[in-house]
Amino acid sequence: MHIRDLPYSDPGEPDVRSGGRFLLWLGLGQLGGQLKAMGWGLLHQIGVAGLPLGVGLAVQAVVDRSGGRLALAAGLLALMGVAVAVGDTMLHRTAITNWITAAARVQQLLARRTAELGAALTRRVAAGEVVAVSTGDVEKIGWFVEALSRFAAALLALVVVCVGLVVYQPALGVVVAIGVPALALAVLPLLPKATRRADVQREKAGRATELASDTVAGLRVLRGIGGEELFLGRYREASQEVRKAAVRSARMWALIAAVQVLLPGLLLVSVVWYGATLARQGTVTVGELVTVYSAVTLLMYPLRHFEEIAMAYSFSKPSAKRAARVLALRRTAPGDGLDAAQSPTGDLYDPVTGLLAPSGIFTAVVCGDPDVAGRLADRLGGHPADEPSAPDDGTRKVRSVQLGGVDLDGLPLAAARASVLVQDKDPVLLSGTLRELLDVPASGNVSAEDALAAAQCTDVLAALAQASAEADGDPMDTRITERGRSLSGGQRQRLALARSLVTDPEVLVLDEPTSAVDSHTEARVAAGVQRLRSGRTTVVLASSPLLLDHAERVVFVHEGEVAAVGEHRALLHTEPRYRAVVTRETDEEAEATAEVHRLKAREEREEIEEPA
Repeated sequence: MHIRDLPYSDPGEPDVRSGGRFLLWLGLGQLGGQLKAMGWGLLHQIGVAGLPLGVGLAVQAVVDRSGGRLALAAGLLALMGVAVAVGDTMLHRTAITNWITAAARVQQLLARRTAELGAALTRRVAAGEVVAVSTGDVEKIGWFVEALSRFAAALLALVVVCVGLVVYQPALGVVVAIGVPALALAVLPLLPKATRRADVQREKAGRATELASDTVAGLRVLRGIGGEELFLGRYREASQEVRKAAVRSARMWALIAAVQVLLPGLLLVSVVWYGATLARQGTVTVGELVTVYSAVTLLMYPLRHFEEIAMAYSFSKPSAKRAARVLALRRTAPGDGLDAAQSPTGDLYDPVTGLLAPSGIFTAVVCGDPDVAGRLADRLGGHPADEPSAPDDGTRKVRSVQLGGVDLDGLPLAAARASVLVQDKDPVLLSGTLRELLDVPASGNVSAEDALAAAQCTDVLAALAQASAEADGDPMDTRITERGRSLSGGQRQRLALARSLVTDPEVLVLDEPTSAVDSHTEARVAAGVQRLRSGRTTVVLASSPLLLDHAERVVFVHEGEVAAVGEHRALLHTEPRYRAVVTRETDEEAEATAEVHRLKAREEREEIEEPA
């Protein structure tokens, strides 16, 4: 594949059983490019290895005063020079193509998995690890894929040269044929230790990246509580651990490099000493000695590829392992029942909790445990997650949420996304203008103006208009900074709500959509959402009485199961556990309230019994 053809129309389905299998899958996926690079590399290496033969023939021709053989040697040197130039140029071109296309394939796979998992990704793997995989790890993986073909070419060149020297001059060729493999294998005992040190360095670097990512994301909070220096100290300690691990790893690789210099030098000295002895005895000619000496000298070049491939594999293996771990995360296996254009409709039902959200109804869900609410929101969006407390015996399968009787997690991703939209409790605003923010795939039935009005974004529009560079700037064309950091938490939350309302999905699931706004705004937002979503299925996970009072149906989930269903005001009087969650009652207050109700009930019974 050529760079101009990127991106891939389909990056394929990777083998993520281990880091090594993932690297093998990448290499096999570029088999054509690898063979091309190996062919050009072999031409380059043979050209380099052929130069000593031309030099030796030229020296011997001068000694024998043969002009014809000298011209032949000059022609051979010119031919080898062309082979070196062409081979090196094309090798670099194809090897870099392999690197870039491998990195692009991994990037596409990561982007596809991120889009598939959505907000569930950061709940199953740290955000810093995803960043590390998509940046530094991709580069390391591409390096190994690129170095693989050059190593294969160097290995073939070494075999060809050693065999050629044995045929050309058996006495010296045998020494070289024995010594070169010994040089190539001499560093093998050092590689496991070097690999372990490289793994430790990459692990510590990944943790430091995660810490930096978390610190930057929570910088505003850290400033508010005065925790900047604390986290700065933690990152300083983490970075120093990375530095120490890098130094320990570099020492081992320096030792390997020293061995790769020392042993070839000893081989070269041995060949010169033994060759000179044979030349004095008349066993070899001066030209043959020069040829073998030059060949051994130039063999040091392909030998360097052995060190490079060992280093590339040691650094890329943990990177490939992390990439495979991220790519192994799956939504579920998509089903074959519907295509992306056929989205199911009807009631939304979760068999795990027993939650039923009737079609076209504004349903509010109250959970006493925020973690249960988060997992419920994931399932409602087609991301079934195993309950952490459930035993894992290898046979358990979490039942899917159903929409109109169809398993949601078994649908193709496009159909599931078109059917159910889940807004996370901490939605992200991407940088760009407000117009670009609201330019999302939608039904077209809800305009941006209506969505902004329903989400009560009047003050947000005024703030954006004031921040516009133009005097009478259009707030829709005002740029929003990364993650909306220039806006307050409530403003960001309402803009995210407006973006969700614009899409107008069949089912809209909102997880705590008004947790960062004041009570007056919250009441208006609840009324606006109810009005705009009239006749559409809307599920809101919240415990705010202002939101619950606008819901047509309230479902109370206790300990992972539906415990009560009804209207908000009715549940306040009939369900003590619901009342405790909504009113934030303590156990003592709940017991006191229950006692008051018992006393009132007793008084009413006594009043009835007296006339009797």
